[in-house]
Amino acid sequence: MDPLLVARWQFGIVTIYHFIFVPLTIGLALLVAVLETFYVRTKDPKYLQATKFWGKLFLINFAIGVVTGIVQEFQFGMNWSSYSRYVGDIFGAPLAIEGLVAFFLESTFIGLWIFGWKRLSARQHLFSAWMVSLGTMISAFWILTANAWMQRPVGYEINSATGRAELTSFLDVATNTVAWVHFIHTIFFSVLTAAVLMLVVSAWHLLRDRTDGVYTFSAGLASVAILLSSLGVAFSGHWMGQVMTQVQPMKMAAAEALWETEQPAGFSLFAIGDVANGRNHINIVIPKALSLLATNSFDGEVLGINPLQAEFEAEHGPGDYIPPVGTIYWSFRLMIGIGFLLMALGAWGTYLLWKKRVGTVTWFHKIALWSLALPFLANVFGWIVTEIGRQPWVVYGELLVKDGVSPSVSAGEVLTSLIGFTILYGVLAVVDFYLMSKYAKEGATGEQTPDEVAQALAY
Repeated sequence: MDPLLVARWQFGIVTIYHFIFVPLTIGLALLVAVLETFYVRTKDPKYLQATKFWGKLFLINFAIGVVTGIVQEFQFGMNWSSYSRYVGDIFGAPLAIEGLVAFFLESTFIGLWIFGWKRLSARQHLFSAWMVSLGTMISAFWILTANAWMQRPVGYEINSATGRAELTSFLDVATNTVAWVHFIHTIFFSVLTAAVLMLVVSAWHLLRDRTDGVYTFSAGLASVAILLSSLGVAFSGHWMGQVMTQVQPMKMAAAEALWETEQPAGFSLFAIGDVANGRNHINIVIPKALSLLATNSFDGEVLGINPLQAEFEAEHGPGDYIPPVGTIYWSFRLMIGIGFLLMALGAWGTYLLWKKRVGTVTWFHKIALWSLALPFLANVFGWIVTEIGRQPWVVYGELLVKDGVSPSVSAGEVLTSLIGFTILYGVLAVVDFYLMSKYAKEGATGEQTPDEVAQALAY
């Protein structure tokens, strides 16, 4: 058994599992802050109920996400020591900032938010909610900055004596275009993920009681958030495609199964490829659409897989520099397709909100229930494109994945930890699903007594 293969499987499984919780945490933190803002401004008890209810689901998800995130970072030293030695000087700064600043910021204000309902003024408590949301976003930014350096290494030089990458400009790392486009895209998708959960839970309750003001409002807020965030995902994704065309042309070519350079290039709707011979048997395209996506011009040139492979061989020596085309091609299309489905769902809900019928249309609620898994699947497909599309590089153009694995860790050792993590994560998944579904079904009506409502109105 190949230790590299097992190490890659473990890292991929842990990363995808961890990222189930991350976007939901970021999105729910923002939506809870918005709900509490409504309450502080209006003193309407239903907004307080909604804030506490969705805040409880946020806290459950946050707790599970922290546990899975800790394991994520341990892998760098255990399974990928050669990679960690190579990039440690670069990764140290953003990951330290994330841990010492962003995580402590959100953790501190989460404590104030949980225990400060009767100890802080309304505006102080609201400030805590917004600081929690800001902390989750700052945390995401610095983690994505570290990942972006792997996608587009900047602000460094290679020490010829040690063979390590050493930081020369922290500003270049922090202003990496890939980091900012990934960050904006992630924030929009996080809001989309949380808004879908909010809509699904609200729809479940509205199918049982259409007069509940908490869920009618939550469904309306979620619908608008789904529409706006899905549009944000689409536009930031367009920007991301342009950035990838410039810094990782092989990834864009693989995502489109584009074997030869074309000008203009068509966007592939459906293709059956012949990877061995570097061509497609069948390819249905929208003429010039890929050129527009990649270059903002209907006549833009998009490089193909075959000439890029030849270019890499000339620069880095013989080898296979083509990522798994089929995996990336279909993941890209599934991600985009889910995005448009959710955009349509959000548009429908927003229209019903405008017509003041978002709480009463049964078909909308029933269809919404089926959408719960969609944003999570889209997140997974997006990361598959991002990470597998970079193969065979772990640091694009600098360090191959095979050269980043720990040389002294055996396949059996990695497999043992993989099995252990899989069992542990399975248990955590059951716990998380049980807690989230339990409190989601209990609803918001139990969040406060009549006395607490009276106190809240005087708060």
